[in-house]
Amino acid sequence: MIKSYKLRRGIANALIYIALAVMGLIWIFPLVWLVAHSFRVDPNGGVPAILSTTLFPKVSELGFDNYIGLFRDTMFMKWFSNTLIVATCSCIISTLSVLMVAYSFSRLRFKARKPFINVGMIMGMFPGFMTTIALYYILKMMGLTQTLLGLTLCYSGGAGLGYLVAKGFFDTIPRALDEAATIDGANRNQIFWKIILPMSKPIVVYTVLTSFISPWCDFILVKIIMGTEVEKYTISRGLWMWTDKEYKSNYYRYFLSGSVVVAIPITALFLYMQKYYVEGVTAGGVKG
Repeated sequence: MIKSYKLRRGIANALIYIALAVMGLIWIFPLVWLVAHSFRVDPNGGVPAILSTTLFPKVSELGFDNYIGLFRDTMFMKWFSNTLIVATCSCIISTLSVLMVAYSFSRLRFKARKPFINVGMIMGMFPGFMTTIALYYILKMMGLTQTLLGLTLCYSGGAGLGYLVAKGFFDTIPRALDEAATIDGANRNQIFWKIILPMSKPIVVYTVLTSFISPWCDFILVKIIMGTEVEKYTISRGLWMWTDKEYKSNYYRYFLSGSVVVAIPITALFLYMQKYYVEGVTAGGVKG
């Protein structure tokens, strides 16, 4: 009986692992294909064809010419700097907004607190792209269309509505710390910056990552707000332009290598922040 149960359990586990392995291969295959073909160059010195006759390029076709040409392209470097500026500024503003709003709803008690929380939750249920047309006309009236400032305001203006996760984290921090700090003469501002935030590294890291990734990868807002101002494009919109018919024959190879380059800062940021995330989890507890 026991042997039969172990056999059935072993077969079930084996089938589950096989299914997970197949799903993992399906998920990672496009990434491997993208990276492999981003190194594909024409051995004869010309521009490689868009479609290859083989699934993966041959060893003789591999090289760094695509990446060298990509970083020599002044337009791509302009797009990269635009994206970095917008993502960094939006990340800073959004992180501060989310944490401050979450702390206020978690710790402060005022008459309009519950209505504001309910309104924020209801507004958060609507997808952001529904407001893109309204945002465009608002920015047009303010003279901020086709500007990086207008794009940054769009990404960070409503960031405070994402307070829910941070509020839940702040709710787990004992109020006794606030009371003890108040007795020692600290005000709300000092409690937030000097006591609560140092203990909240996990949620700070989570907020920083989500606030940075969103403008770094966004395409819809850039397409609508920037219009035909090519020099103000971010990477996502610029790479998409390179897939158009008039650019595809010469720039599709740069599209592949640029897609890999775009993923590097996000991956590096996550790997760098991950250790602080773990450190924040272990060091964020209250010592008795």
